[in-house]
Amino acid sequence: MDLGNHPTVESHSDGTVLTSAPQDTPVDRATAAARRVLEALLLTDRANANLERVAEELNGIAEHLEQHAPEVRERMVDMWSGEGVTRHDPVTGPENAIAPPLVLAGMADGSVRGEVTLTIPYQGPPGCVHGGVSALLLDHTLGVANAWAGKDGMTAQLNVRYHRPTPLFRPLTVQGRQESVDGRKIHTIGSITADGEVCVSVEGLFIDKKVPRPR
Repeated sequence: MDLGNHPTVESHSDGTVLTSAPQDTPVDRATAAARRVLEALLLTDRANANLERVAEELNGIAEHLEQHAPEVRERMVDMWSGEGVTRHDPVTGPENAIAPPLVLAGMADGSVRGEVTLTIPYQGPPGCVHGGVSALLLDHTLGVANAWAGKDGMTAQLNVRYHRPTPLFRPLTVQGRQESVDGRKIHTIGSITADGEVCVSVEGLFIDKKVPRPR
């Protein structure tokens, strides 16, 4: 799906889509527009662009939105109802302007996988994805892989290895797979690849949130 002048997403046709893809709804269109603004602010010629006018208009938009916002605590709870959890998070959330967003699909072999092209807002070294962004994508992907496998938990540890720079403006494949479960400990692995080469790999330890009741 082409989202214009900002990150694009694509789910694998042979998998079951597990996260919410962007839809043609007012909130998704507004969020996509906000992503365009984030990128345009980083790319603009600051000497010639009328940034005072931009700030005034953006503040006006923010004030309009704030007038229609419920209490933060109420909204936080609402975000976790229904499919909201996959619509607001900073990795796969089409309603979150800082999310690429990445769409993940569950595959028949037990893994989860998605493709994403990251642009300027996610830059670390020139032309490359920030290492912290790579870790964020993988942490979330491993969590989705655990849910797809039927046993999920909270992140306890991530061992991230950076094999080579992860490029901007090129399709990246992000994938994860649950490897084993030992009591409450869940071991999951994942990677980010570009053109078939591994850029980042990760081993994750998750702890099952459910504490067994004593007999």
